[in-house]
Amino acid sequence: MKKPGYLLALWATFVGFSVTSAIAADGSFSGLDLNLGNLYRVSKAQSRSISPENFTGEKGKAGMATEGTGKGAARDLGKGWKVSPSVQIEAGKTFTLGEIKGPGCIQQIWMTPTGNWRHSILRFYWDDETEPSVECPVGDFFACGWGKYCQISSLPVCVNPGSAFNCYWQMPFRKKARITLENQDAKGMTLYYQVNYTLTDVPKDAGYFHAQFRREAPLNQKGLYTILDSVTGQGQYVGTYLAWEVHSPGWWGEGEIKFFMDGDKEFPTICGTGTEDYFCGSYNFETRTPDGKKLYTPFSTPYTGLAQVLPPDQNEVPGQRFGLYRWHIADPVRFEKDLKVTIQALGWQSGGRYLPLEDDIASVGYWYQKEPHNKFPTLPAGL
Repeated sequence: MKKPGYLLALWATFVGFSVTSAIAADGSFSGLDLNLGNLYRVSKAQSRSISPENFTGEKGKAGMATEGTGKGAARDLGKGWKVSPSVQIEAGKTFTLGEIKGPGCIQQIWMTPTGNWRHSILRFYWDDETEPSVECPVGDFFACGWGKYCQISSLPVCVNPGSAFNCYWQMPFRKKARITLENQDAKGMTLYYQVNYTLTDVPKDAGYFHAQFRREAPLNQKGLYTILDSVTGQGQYVGTYLAWEVHSPGWWGEGEIKFFMDGDKEFPTICGTGTEDYFCGSYNFETRTPDGKKLYTPFSTPYTGLAQVLPPDQNEVPGQRFGLYRWHIADPVRFEKDLKVTIQALGWQSGGRYLPLEDDIASVGYWYQKEPHNKFPTLPAGL
């Protein structure tokens, strides 16, 4: 007779829910991968939360601060009345947002940092790593690479008024998780934040979350940008964010994204058909205004978006900036040994011919893999 866990997994697959990674062979449920399909299932997972009101996430120890950024406002009320809602991070300093002993899984992160979002560097370390698995400016990590607020309404990343960054990528760890934020700016910053996680068993096949930032301004090779390279191991690629500034007039998004995996050399296994196609748009992301003018049309959906167009009232002009995301949640790109991801910067010239471009492109590639991972490239100067 099949075990209960197998039967539930089979049923979940049939109705469109993915819960197999959270179900043990005996049918028990770790609570690692909750969604609408299994939200009713009770588990032994323990919910915890780290914030300036509880720096350690310890049970029964939240809201006890007697010192903090809210002390003056709470002077008539005292302990338990929002005494420590935020932290100050001085220029040039690194602050540890949280250090958690596992096994467990980070489930949601909220923060609202002040200052220059490109000069605030997020780093995540899993287990006993000395090199980070996530290293990224805070704005780009949350798909806001141009230092200006834009609303994003996607499944793993939401950006809400007035500059509230939210992340729902699941981040399992087995021994330890450590999150830091380095303020590389010349000014101090204020940070409100909360890290919600669970202490629970982690399935053997769970990979570790990674995110890597890159930027070329202008491109090192005309017409070609590398999003990710030198990834080795087994895993799946789950997302792309691009902050793209065009340096030529006209349409800029004819380039193809390419996934080189598991020994691919000159030609990839997966090749897209155009930049707007990869981000699930079409025909230059344009729609017509009532007076017949063509304009780029921002959009934000659960899996894809052209979330930012700066300035929004112009079309195909040099210096225009864009923020685009594509999450491979329903269609992860799986690799067994290695992965490289590139995208072409391609426009048009006279005679209906393609034009390799020399634009300014920054990116974040998101993926899960089994550790160890290769050391990331040094962050670009000037970011």
